[in-house]
Amino acid sequence: MLTSINTASSRPEPFLGGYAERKYSPYGLPVVDSCVNCKLRNEHFSCALSKGSLQDQDRIKHVTAYPEGALIFVEGQVPRGVYVLCQGRAKLMATNSDGKTFILKIAEPGEILGLHSAVSGKPYEVTVETLQPSQLAYIGREDFLQFLKQHPDACLHAAQQLSNDCQSAYDVIRSIGLSHSVSEKLARLLLQWATDGQVTDGAIRLKLSLTHEEMAQLIGTSRETVTRILGDFKKQRVLELKGSTLVIRNKAALERLVEA
Repeated sequence: MLTSINTASSRPEPFLGGYAERKYSPYGLPVVDSCVNCKLRNEHFSCALSKGSLQDQDRIKHVTAYPEGALIFVEGQVPRGVYVLCQGRAKLMATNSDGKTFILKIAEPGEILGLHSAVSGKPYEVTVETLQPSQLAYIGREDFLQFLKQHPDACLHAAQQLSNDCQSAYDVIRSIGLSHSVSEKLARLLLQWATDGQVTDGAIRLKLSLTHEEMAQLIGTSRETVTRILGDFKKQRVLELKGSTLVIRNKAALERLVEA
């Protein structure tokens, strides 16, 4: 089930020259209708635009709240438009004929999903599924392409995201293709996450929002293998799992494994 938010009706009371944010969607998200007044803006494509571009983007988007596990679009579908991830996180997946799934990337707020297909006109190359309750803004393909033509800053940011997506794909290929062992692949993944962790008493703490199955899909292995390697790391006192919190106690050991 998903909830569509009609931005053209039932306007809330004006607030600081704009409109106050609606309180919460059915999935507990503070829903924001306007990009101009959004307090969640960051440096990603849809957020880092001029005020005029954001105002025009508001006019052509349709905001919807999705629950965890919702399919946004599926690999092979005709690209009808793009989706801006406003809140939440989503996984970009590819699946082979045997049903094996590989996660290419975890999308963060501010990223635009389906950008490559919308520009090229080719079918969506991945399947996108929400990892948690999320808010996305849909923009039809024709409206989006016209928006890029009319706003040079939007066109530049779109090119930058396409470049970043390409670099991310290179990194995945390098990690999967050049790593000597699954332990090394998992160590690389943990070190990437560690850059966003909180350092306390020499240990790095971060929230582990992915399951062992999803971690396995990120590095091209099985859930059982990930569970076993995490157990080995725990025995070696490299890391520890406390509920959903991952505590890396020996980052140097992971770095040695990657450099070996």
